[in-house]
Order: sequence, then C-alpha cells, then structure tokens
Amino acid sequence: MRPPASKVLIAGLCLALAFAACGKKTSDASASGGAKALSLAVIPKGTTHEFWKSIHAGAARAARELGVEILWKGPQKEDDRAQQITVVEDFISRGVDGIVLAPLDDRALMRPVRDAVREKIPVVIIDSALQGSDYVSYVSTDNYKGGVLAARRLGELLGGQGRIFLIRYQEGSASTVQREAGFYDTVKKEFPGLVLLVQDQYAGATTETAYQLAENLISRFPDVEGVFAPNESSTFGTLRALQESRLAGKVVFVGFDSSPKLIQGLRDGHIQGLVLQNPDKMGYLGVKTIVAHLRGEPVEKIIDTGVVLATLDNMDAPEIRALLSPDLTLIDD
Repeated sequence: MRPPASKVLIAGLCLALAFAACGKKTSDASASGGAKALSLAVIPKGTTHEFWKSIHAGAARAARELGVEILWKGPQKEDDRAQQITVVEDFISRGVDGIVLAPLDDRALMRPVRDAVREKIPVVIIDSALQGSDYVSYVSTDNYKGGVLAARRLGELLGGQGRIFLIRYQEGSASTVQREAGFYDTVKKEFPGLVLLVQDQYAGATTETAYQLAENLISRFPDVEGVFAPNESSTFGTLRALQESRLAGKVVFVGFDSSPKLIQGLRDGHIQGLVLQNPDKMGYLGVKTIVAHLRGEPVEKIIDTGVVLATLDNMDAPEIRALLSPDLTLIDD
C-alpha cells in the first residue's frame, strides 16, 4: 500500500533538513573497510566572499590528500556571532574529532572553544586570532604586516603628502584590527605628511554597508586623496563608491583580498594595490595541522601563511595570479 502523499512529503523534508544540518561534506575516505575516517568541522566567519571559498578549497584539498572528512559550515552573515557560536556548539554535540575555526569575534568564541576542549575536541584557529590559549595552533596571515604593506604603498604613491581615509571593518575582528593597526602605525611613523581625515568609522560586514559608509565619507570629504580598506567586502564597497563618484583612478586606493570585481578594478587602474593573503594555504594547513595533532604529531603554535602586495605591474606574474584567482574546482560541485 502506498503511503499518503503528505507523509512522503514530510519524510522528504525531514531528510533534506537533516542533510542541511550536517553542513557540506568533503571526503575521499573509503565508505567501507578500514578505520573510520576522522570527521573535522571547518567553520569560517562566513561563506559568501571569495576569500572563504578559497579557504574551503584548501581544506577540501587537504581532506582529499589525508583521507579525512570535513564538514563545512559557517554563519550566513559575518557579523552573526550568535550563529557562529551555535555552529560550534552543534559540532561539539555531534562529537566531531576536531574543529578548524575562523572566529569572527576574538572574545565571543572563547567559551565555545573551551567547551570543545573540555569534550576532548581539539581546535585549530585560522585567519583571525582568538584570545586565550585553548587551541592547538593558529594558522594565519601576518595581518599587521599586511597593514604595513598597504600604508607604504599608499604613502609612496602620494609622495608622503595627502588627505586619507582609514576605513575599518568591524569591532571584534582580530585580523582586520591588526591590519588597521599596521596601517595606522606605519602612517604615523613613516609618513607624517599624510593627514587621516577618518580613522574611526566601521564599514560593517557587507559590501552594501561598506558602500554606504564610503559614499557618505566621500560626500563629507570630496578632497580625499587616498583610501585604505582592510578586507574584501570593505574594499569592494569603497571601490563602488569611488566609481560612482567619478573618483576612481584619481584617489589612490589600496584594498585587501581578491575577487573578480577587485581584480578588474586593479586592471582598470581604479585600485592601486591589493594586499593578498593565501586563504587556500590557510584552509589547507588548518586541516593538515589538526590531523597531525590528532595523530600524535607535534605542530607549530603559530603558522604564518604569507602576505604580498599585488599591483598592476605584477598582477600577471604566476605567483600573484594564483593568489588573485585561486583554483576552486574542488568545491564547484
């Protein structure tokens, strides 16, 4: 006897919800025979920006090499601390073997990380620092150095003189706080002729809020000569505001991270520098490090994944092109 259509629909919905709750899985471990593959949660700050897609690709590459399973899941918005905490707590409840986490707040995620360690689930931190020491390793860019590179590029192009904006990202994001500090300190020490018109305004977690802030600042200070934005979303929002105000290419603009639209902005001369991380390497080494720890191997407490400056002059060099347009084929299914 066939079940009623309503029961079939409910069963299908339940199955779909159960699958969604698991997050996106990546594994090359055999489903039959042999030891059970390690199951690792990889939790980004968000999932929409190109940066996080590249971290996912690197993590997937490591999972394939090591024969482990990764469960990829993060909050929908990069300012949703509560949702990221819930994701961590859910993976603790499911008893994953380890967690690779990019904390979107350096204090708010301390408690759930302690909870994981209490349940014998080790944690590797990537991208953005976490206060305390309840983690196995920290795999990241030298973010302060990235800010230094940005300040030197801006200062040199302006000849050490000019009126500039330092656009900040959001409070609690340790990675961007360090970039902003590197930029600010370098301007003060090496370029005293640069005047910071703005240094305490936050762009927020989306390209739209960044655009709105940059648009307002340009309206207030139309004689601005240089701008620094410290991450992908703030860089794109600022680029859009400069383009719409017909200042793109006239104002010296240095941003952080990469996306197809930012690459085009660099090629068009609307962006004079992009500070590039290596998010693929970050995701790859995050997974490699947690697996090494779980297998009883020693790991470094801090792992630097590198930072470089891309310009119109070097953007087609193979090593820069690989960072501007990383290979995402492993997650394009």
